[in-house]
Amino acid sequence: MRALRLFAPVLAVALIATGCGLGDGGSESDTNTQGVTDDAVVIGTHQPLTGPASPGFRNVSTGARAVFDYINENGGIHGRRIDYQVQDDSFDPAQTMEATDALVEEHEIFAMLGGLGTPTHEAVIDELNEQGIPDLFVSSGTLQWDQPSVYPYSYGFQVDYTKETKIQAQYLAENYSGEDVGLLYQNDDVGPSTHAGMEQYLIDDIVTYESYDPRVPELAGQVAGLKSSGADVAVCSCMPSYLALAITEAASIGYEPQWVSPSWGGDVEVITELIEENAEGTPAEDVPPDTFLDGLIITSFLPMVGQTDDPWIEFFQEIHDEYNSGTLFADTTVYGMVQAVLFAQVLMEVGPDLGREELIRTLESQEWQGPGLVPFRASENDHSGYAGVMVAQHNAGGQPEVLQEPMITDSDGGEIMDFEMERPAPEDVELFN
Repeated sequence: MRALRLFAPVLAVALIATGCGLGDGGSESDTNTQGVTDDAVVIGTHQPLTGPASPGFRNVSTGARAVFDYINENGGIHGRRIDYQVQDDSFDPAQTMEATDALVEEHEIFAMLGGLGTPTHEAVIDELNEQGIPDLFVSSGTLQWDQPSVYPYSYGFQVDYTKETKIQAQYLAENYSGEDVGLLYQNDDVGPSTHAGMEQYLIDDIVTYESYDPRVPELAGQVAGLKSSGADVAVCSCMPSYLALAITEAASIGYEPQWVSPSWGGDVEVITELIEENAEGTPAEDVPPDTFLDGLIITSFLPMVGQTDDPWIEFFQEIHDEYNSGTLFADTTVYGMVQAVLFAQVLMEVGPDLGREELIRTLESQEWQGPGLVPFRASENDHSGYAGVMVAQHNAGGQPEVLQEPMITDSDGGEIMDFEMERPAPEDVELFN
């Protein structure tokens, strides 16, 4: 693996990435009707379609759009097609503000769906709530989306960082007992949130904390720090591009820990594609890119694209092939598809008389079940989204192995628990009529 020393700097340049009572809403008439016509409902989102965060995350909106195209072609929902407006913000909060203004003022959206990123969505969450615009399924694992008294119109989606790392940490404590653990994490809200989960089970085993700046495509010092600490297990709370960079940098210096990744960073298809694209002309071009990821432990609250026998993956693959051909089918694609499915389920349940308050009441009226592996929380007092994860391991050339069945927990010191849930098949879920 010595030849990879020349490859890591090339990958570093190529993989620049950045981390990944109701409020005032004007008159009741305006709040309930904006973005809704007899034959359409307009929704919007801000996404990093270009710029350093686009690798991987651009798949989120293509996945959602494919599902909406499928729904529209089958008649829409209560006679309305879904008009899905995507604004590129390049993962820049200033551009997110401009994108959101365009969505609200020009496109007159009914709701925001899956706005992506912590620093980006922080820039617009106050505006959305002040205007009474449903802000559904924010694409970020920070805890702040789950503040119903502060942000009554905002709802989380993915399992939050603390819940996810709690389950990771308990699994590692039970299965890697006595091993030294190193943490590599993004130096924003990801840090304290993931530490809160990890330290509940591994406080005596953590030998180093290494942070990175998502604006700087360099991990040589951090990976060297992991190696010199003697960490046998490296937990990378990182975006996919930084996980790829960390793994290849480690290989270049002969460091081979057990790598662990969260759901939002362990998109194997994206990482493999990035390595393959950027290996051309380097000493690593003859190394199968998937071998870099063999044995990677990943936590996930959704089925993974490698689980080809999962009925929802089969369903999403069919939609992707018909409406999204030519693009990557990755876990981030599935992420957007599930957001679209949940939104469609809620609209179906609301009925033909669609308004913002009706949407919120319906969303909070039941526990939604569908593609997710764990319960989804959206109630008057809980806007947290998915409640836990499974633990899986990537096997190069094969399906991922489930190491631990899905478990749920809270964001504090509560237990990690089993649960009972009847997960419906795609044919059991009505998405159009």
